[in-house]
Amino acid sequence: MELYTHEYFMNEAFKEAQKAYDSDEVPVGAVIVANHKIIARAHNFTERLNDVTAHAEMQAITAAANSIGGKYLQDCTLYVTLEPCVMCAGALHWTHISKIVYGARDEKKGFTKIHQQILHPKTSVISGVLETQCSTLLKDFFQTKRK
Repeated sequence: MELYTHEYFMNEAFKEAQKAYDSDEVPVGAVIVANHKIIARAHNFTERLNDVTAHAEMQAITAAANSIGGKYLQDCTLYVTLEPCVMCAGALHWTHISKIVYGARDEKKGFTKIHQQILHPKTSVISGVLETQCSTLLKDFFQTKRK
């Protein structure tokens, strides 16, 4: 039995999303894994940094590159609670990341809705891991905001 499953690492990304939620950020969390080890953890910082590019994925890419000492993330997997947007997918393309695993679909702004071929040709994608849990946190956040 594999100790480190997609669900295990998505739960770690979910913990990051919860940190974002608790900080009044859109609750998206991400971790990047290499050799079954988390090398980067991040969540949205767009409000705190007043920076529209401070998505969880972008923060994780920077942390992972610093961790490995290089800009390419071959043989790494990104786990993110929400389907990446086109900006993040474009950045992930340039990293040559091997795999992206996401929880909730982003029906409005997700890369698969807008431009499926934006990723590097060698990048594989797995969707729907802990989808209900990830979607519920996002829905709760936005319902709270609308009150």
